[in-house]
Amino acid sequence: MSAPGSGAGARGAAVGLVALLMLTACGREEPAAPAAAPTTPSGGATVSARVGDADRGRQVWLGQCVACHHTDPARDGAVGPAVQGSSPELLEARVLRGEYPAGYTPKRPTKVMPPRPDLAPAIPDLAAYLE
Repeated sequence: MSAPGSGAGARGAAVGLVALLMLTACGREEPAAPAAAPTTPSGGATVSARVGDADRGRQVWLGQCVACHHTDPARDGAVGPAVQGSSPELLEARVLRGEYPAGYTPKRPTKVMPPRPDLAPAIPDLAAYLE
């Protein structure tokens, strides 16, 4: 038997939270994989050719980006700058490779943001959300 105030309540809350997350994910379609991705002149794949879904982009933003950027992409965050209006090319370069497109002058020329190649399928969605 556990004493009042022990971890039993916390475990119940954690189980409830997991169940809630699973229920909210039910019925949600997974993003469609883009067809054959076009290639860039350098031979690398580009993902910006696919038309994005702003609702999915918002979910990616809230789940992956707000730790450093503001919840409102038009405002500067604690670490990351405002990014509303960022082009798909800028998102690809910055998010996937940790660099900037040729000729681009960054708002904050730092190397704080690590590359996130795992987000490649979400770039068109993020671009649609950030338009």
